[in-house]
Amino acid sequence: MATNTTEKKMWEEMGPFSHREVLKTRGPVLLGKIMLVLLLVFVVGLFLPWRQTIPGRGYVTALRPEDRPQTVQNQIGGRIEHWAVREGEHVNKGDTILVISETSQSYFDPQLPLRLQEQLRAKEGSEGAAAQKMAATVAQMDALRAGLTIKLNSARNKVRQAENNVQIDSADLVAVQRFFDIAKSRLTRYEAGYEKGLFSLTDIESRRLKLQEDNAKVISQQNKLNNSVQSLRNAQIELDNIKAEYDQSLAKAQSELSSALSSKVSAQGEISKLRNEISNNDIRRGLYVVRAPQAGFVVKTLKAGIGENIKEGESIATLQPDSPLVAAEIYVDAMDVPLILNNSDVRLQFEGWPSVQFSGWPSVAVGTFAGKVSVIDLVSSEGGKYRLLVRPADPVPDKDQPWPKQLRQGSGVYGRVILESVPLWYEIWRLLNGFPPSLKAEPAVQVGVIN
Repeated sequence: MATNTTEKKMWEEMGPFSHREVLKTRGPVLLGKIMLVLLLVFVVGLFLPWRQTIPGRGYVTALRPEDRPQTVQNQIGGRIEHWAVREGEHVNKGDTILVISETSQSYFDPQLPLRLQEQLRAKEGSEGAAAQKMAATVAQMDALRAGLTIKLNSARNKVRQAENNVQIDSADLVAVQRFFDIAKSRLTRYEAGYEKGLFSLTDIESRRLKLQEDNAKVISQQNKLNNSVQSLRNAQIELDNIKAEYDQSLAKAQSELSSALSSKVSAQGEISKLRNEISNNDIRRGLYVVRAPQAGFVVKTLKAGIGENIKEGESIATLQPDSPLVAAEIYVDAMDVPLILNNSDVRLQFEGWPSVQFSGWPSVAVGTFAGKVSVIDLVSSEGGKYRLLVRPADPVPDKDQPWPKQLRQGSGVYGRVILESVPLWYEIWRLLNGFPPSLKAEPAVQVGVIN
């Protein structure tokens, strides 16, 4: 018990002494200073300028449609006879790629051009014969018109002559009728005088004979007038018959002329058809050789073997044109499209080229290449994104390098469209709230193509 009391007093006496001997610690103070410095650096960093960018991914392509890979197609069906190129081989415009042979039975005859020329000459002869028949028919119609004029004049003269005869006979009938009336009146007077004894029976009989003679003359003249009228009618009928016969002959000639014209037109149609067939045959024979539409490299042959049949318009090879105007095809979100202008600056990094890219400070990026926005699509692509075509910057900015010549179409590319500079705190606040990049003024041009 005494031992415990002694030890307790000893520890109490050592307390003040140990307090003076313990080292003073500076860790908390140093940590606080470091945290304060970091805080100041962070606050100052929030006000540093930050270059806003719009990211996009895509592929290397060609700016012009004629520079993009294309398929070479044969215009006619046939059988493969010879391949003149190999994959990866360079060809010039007009070089032979493939030779095919004919598979259509309509073109098997090796003398087909000669046969078509013979048919053409025969049809041209038919056209000439039809033209001659037309000329003869026209001459016949002219002769008919001349003959009609003569016949009509003759018939009209006969009609006028018959009319004159009718007039003469009518006048004669009137005269004879008057003589008959006078003779009849005289006979009446003579009969009255005979009853009074003024005239003899002989005188009465003479007057009666005279009356009968005049009556006979009247009847004869009436018959003559009737004959004249009948002759007039016959002359008129003959005139009408001449006109009818002419109309019939003219209609027949016109029918023959129309038939000749139809034959000529039909022959001309056949001639045009044969000339078309001859031209098509000549062109078709030239299509047995499939040629390169432009200079480039044969990337891949889509058909193989010898003796294989290919259809009309079928793709046979893929051709990459020479010296394409390379562009980057990148896709961006629809929210960012209104802020992108034609000729906006873009920084690109291509797959296969090492690079370090800083989003907010593109000037310190390493291994990136400069570009300009050339095309902004008016409609969205699949996935709701919009396509941008970025061409190389011209002239190349200082301290930059031109796009690599080894770029191949289809390789991947990552790009950032450069926008305005804003404080870093604003960019952090924008990203946390999901807002689009800032815009100081309304774009002068929204979408379009730079020529």
